[in-house]
Amino acid sequence: MGASLQTEFGRSFDSLAVQRPLTVAEFFAGIGLMRMGLERAGWQVIFANDIDAQKREMYLGQYPAANQHFTLCDVHMLRASDVPTVTLATASFPCNDLSLAGARTGLNGRESSAFWGFVRILREQGERRPPLVLLENVPGLLSSHGGNDLTIILSTLNDLGYRVDMFVLDAARFTPQSRQRLFIIGTQIEEDFAFETSAILPLRDSTTRPEALERFICSHPTIRWSLRSLPSAPPSTRRLEQIVELLSDAAPEWWSPGRAAYLLNQMSQSHRERMNAMIARDVWSYGTVFRRMRNNRSMAELRTDGIAGCLRTPRGGSGRQILVRAGFGAFKARLLTPRECARLMGADHYIIHVPLNQALFGFGDAVCVPVIEWIATHYLNEAVRELQHRQPSLITTADMVP
Repeated sequence: MGASLQTEFGRSFDSLAVQRPLTVAEFFAGIGLMRMGLERAGWQVIFANDIDAQKREMYLGQYPAANQHFTLCDVHMLRASDVPTVTLATASFPCNDLSLAGARTGLNGRESSAFWGFVRILREQGERRPPLVLLENVPGLLSSHGGNDLTIILSTLNDLGYRVDMFVLDAARFTPQSRQRLFIIGTQIEEDFAFETSAILPLRDSTTRPEALERFICSHPTIRWSLRSLPSAPPSTRRLEQIVELLSDAAPEWWSPGRAAYLLNQMSQSHRERMNAMIARDVWSYGTVFRRMRNNRSMAELRTDGIAGCLRTPRGGSGRQILVRAGFGAFKARLLTPRECARLMGADHYIIHVPLNQALFGFGDAVCVPVIEWIATHYLNEAVRELQHRQPSLITTADMVP
């Protein structure tokens, strides 16, 4: 076939921007963990946008040079002409209106409607539209408004010329944190050059495409899918005790005995028994606690499997994850530190120069770095290789993904 094949969407492959180095426009950039994961796999962020000045402060603390390309504004106010031509656009758009913990107002909610600002940018870019997009959100999107919100997102990407794929990854496969997230990848490519597209059955993998996701795909045959086989996500051997900061017993982060005892008294009998067993051991062990409302009572729920619960933004007491240390007849409690949060997100050496709550908000809203690195390595880089193979005129031999 010729070097300027036309897609069914009226664009030639010559207009698809596969650049060297592999470039990224990062929307809803947060504190830069999407960037960190992509950079580990050979990508370069050349544009970033977020509305939150405090997150931008953390981002620039880690990436000072990003001051040249970080635009602080509401995505609805961003002009498409301000966004450079790139290979990949990422969007970790707000999940507040889509998650089970939120009000479930959906894509028209006050925060999650930011998705439409991202869509407007893509639409207005026209032929400069990136060949790849990566969206990240909570698995609750699968069921938000009976699945209608997700259908709208996928159909909208189709209308923009993207064939779509999606999968779920849990940060617990990479770090000691239970954090499932849904990822959607759109590929600007015609049917003849679509990635490995086949029936869903050969693509079954409980670690990336669980049954609920498989049902959604199979029940939406009118969506233009482009499904890629993925390897199983690796099992993680890292456990909670390996990310804990070893603070002295006199450190001010530890709660007073009275406050710690109050936490203990908020536990149900079964959780209290597990706590007592930890206290009785002749070794230090660690667990995490969330406070949750049960039958109109604030209850402390203990987790002792070596995995922390999902980091959240500290809006209200239930959002603050508590670390407990027990053994040798003693028990202590405190909030997770920002450094521990960074480690749980796979950003062990992140530069933290902001107050506690600001750091907790930043990490609670972020993506897990090794998850993004895995996606870039096993999906995005393979997708670019496919583009390079199918349309060599897009990129020179010197620009090839290694």
